[in-house]
Amino acid sequence: MKHVSILAAGLLAVAPLASFVAFAQEPTTFLAAQTENEYLARDHLIGAKVHGSEGLVLGELEDLIVNDENQIVGVVLGTGGYFGFAQKKIGVALASLKFEEKDGALTVSLPDVTKETLAAAPDFERRKPAKSLLDRAKERAIELGDKTRAATKDAIERAQPTIDHAKQKTQEAYEKAKEAVSDAYDNAKESVNEATAPEPSSTPAAEPPAVPEPPAAPAAPEAPAAPAAPEQPAGTP
Repeated sequence: MKHVSILAAGLLAVAPLASFVAFAQEPTTFLAAQTENEYLARDHLIGAKVHGSEGLVLGELEDLIVNDENQIVGVVLGTGGYFGFAQKKIGVALASLKFEEKDGALTVSLPDVTKETLAAAPDFERRKPAKSLLDRAKERAIELGDKTRAATKDAIERAQPTIDHAKQKTQEAYEKAKEAVSDAYDNAKESVNEATAPEPSSTPAAEPPAVPEPPAAPAAPEAPAAPAAPEQPAGTP
């Protein structure tokens, strides 16, 4: 694999990485695919097994150490542990690594390192990385938000006396308007009552016509007198 040999030669020569300054100055160029002479670090370098002097695997290559001139100066190895737990990180200078191509595959080794020397090596201390442009933008947005909230709160506190005074005047005007409307309503009601009340008349009221007395009931007819009994002749027993 030709690109593997180029990788080894390039790393041993400590070739500089692409400059961010050049990226900012030159027009953007998009790459559609990698060529035969190009490699991806994750495919052939990141995650590569690093062997020791006895041929045993010491650990995996996890990261690259790059200086302020964008040059690779070392690598970080993850050693020991179990599935990433309790793993020890060790930094190794790039020149200490040996790159060999065997059967078309790249092998990485530390020829003079054993398990014992690896255990005695110091833990790699990672410094806090510089903030990215995105992180700085987030912090700036938060800062502007805090300033805006503080300015808004200050403006409200300053305007509060004016707001309270305006509320008081509004309440007073409302009470006066309410009182005026009430008086106007009472006056209008009184005027309506006066207009609809009947006026007293100076002409005496006419006496109601006399009610005629009902006619007397007709007298009852007298009953006819009973006929007189015939007289008895004298001497009649």
